[in-house]
Amino acid sequence: MPIPSNFATPARMSAKERALSQIQRWIIDGTLQPGEKLIDADLAEALGVSRTPIREALQLLEMQNLIEMHPGKDTRVKTIEKDDVLKMYPTLAALHSLAAELAAPVIIPEQIEQLKELNAQFSQAIEHGQPFQAMELDEQFHNLIIEIADNPYVTSFSGSLQIHIRRFKYVFLKQPVAATYASVQEHADIIRALEQGDAAGAAAVMKQNLLRPMNELYALI
Repeated sequence: MPIPSNFATPARMSAKERALSQIQRWIIDGTLQPGEKLIDADLAEALGVSRTPIREALQLLEMQNLIEMHPGKDTRVKTIEKDDVLKMYPTLAALHSLAAELAAPVIIPEQIEQLKELNAQFSQAIEHGQPFQAMELDEQFHNLIIEIADNPYVTSFSGSLQIHIRRFKYVFLKQPVAATYASVQEHADIIRALEQGDAAGAAAVMKQNLLRPMNELYALI
């Protein structure tokens, strides 16, 4: 189980939170491959914590369906099922489309500027070949719209789906700039529709922004 030693450690996090965040990131970016065996002692040594927070983090990762724990046997990274792309993305697209529709009548100029800045940073991350940063900025863009929509059910269900979709999204954002830059333009179109109070237009482009990469990803993996 190869574990890198040159990773950044987030500040002000408990040992369990730090372990959860880092192992989750390694699963998403492919450092820990699908089907790979996870050894809690090795993870504890790499992260500089005891085995207790590692075990607690692994239990949470199992609840997130990112790993599989077999008592008395081993713990492994859950394999990626290609057909899951066609199940998760349409569900997330419906939730985010609703969020855009709800946000359009209530969004304020300061929030429009926040979305523009996030999209500019997202574009730069893609151009500089930083897929993980691009993924995080893309999520911040979408999550801001969900926050503006102010629907706790959309927030909850979206957050749960995002965890699983991250593994697929990372694969997509690692593609050449030409294959991913369409997302930047779609974000700009979403912002324009929100700025004009066009709920239907914002919802339509938001759905496209998620279903387009779904189709491209399915053909890729």
